[in-house]
Amino acid sequence: MPKAIAAFGEVMMRLQVPGYDLLTQGNTLNYTFSGTGVNVISALARYGHSGYLISRLPVNSLGDAAAAYLRKLGIASTFIHRGGNYLGMYFLENGFGVRSSRVTYTNRLESSFNTAPEHEYDYAEIATQIDAVHFCGIALAMNDRVRNHMKSLAQAVKQHGGTVIFDCNYRPSLWGEDGYTAAKPHYEDMLNLADIVIMNEKDAIFTLGMVTSKLEREEQLTDLIPIVAKKYHIQVIAGTHRSINHDNTHSLCGYIFKQDQFVLSDKLTFAVYDRIGAGDAFASGIIHGEMEGLSPDQTVQFAAVSSMLAHTVSGDTPMASEADIRRAMTEAVGDVER
Repeated sequence: MPKAIAAFGEVMMRLQVPGYDLLTQGNTLNYTFSGTGVNVISALARYGHSGYLISRLPVNSLGDAAAAYLRKLGIASTFIHRGGNYLGMYFLENGFGVRSSRVTYTNRLESSFNTAPEHEYDYAEIATQIDAVHFCGIALAMNDRVRNHMKSLAQAVKQHGGTVIFDCNYRPSLWGEDGYTAAKPHYEDMLNLADIVIMNEKDAIFTLGMVTSKLEREEQLTDLIPIVAKKYHIQVIAGTHRSINHDNTHSLCGYIFKQDQFVLSDKLTFAVYDRIGAGDAFASGIIHGEMEGLSPDQTVQFAAVSSMLAHTVSGDTPMASEADIRRAMTEAVGDVER
């Protein structure tokens, strides 16, 4: 049964150098609008849920353009406020082969979202209208005012019986020097409120400071994730492991930990057109599976295929429908549809 699902997060302008050029080479930029919350909620809207974004846009033409883009994605504007003057931006240089993609943020801290005043959002009212809310570690990195919004809204949703989802999404460039130390108490606050968490063993080791004697990633995962689930009383933890192959393809395997059991997706190998936003596609698949009451193996496979398909389109925002994903789960990928 479709649910009313919201995401709390910033709308950003993505400015991309065409092709695989560097900023130092290019002289044109293509722009779209994105953000973790935008990506997750637009995907869930495509799956049939009612998708809401809780955010704040500037009162100018940039804000108008962003609002129009969100409407095109099927995102409800009920909880989108207008105020302030700036929209956060980032520049994307696509990686190729051994050269990684690079994101350069600008104008983040003064954006309308990150300067929203203390009483901008009516947490209790929002909580009465939604079944679940998604938060992201990228927003958590911004400032204390944003963190207070996140924690207050999560508490309100929790008190009203809704589901709280937290995607760790740690970004070193946003937390600065000694970032893990600065981030840990805020991550622990969100984990204590969360029912569903997107993370892997790296988050446990670096952000939470946990220790394991295991050396292989898979063994670290199975060693640490059950401890995280028990310590913070988390119902579901999910995430991915990715590897980049010599032929420039990527391989991805998803996992879900629920009721003290790990379930893995198939290992998927595919060519990459645009990697940004693929993690949000995976998260949306996990959320959809949990909201729909799918089995863990169905949920993690759906999420992994959703992430795979997100690599095949330009832009941050996942564009696959539920039917697209289910078809890719069961049929030969790459055939011409007639």
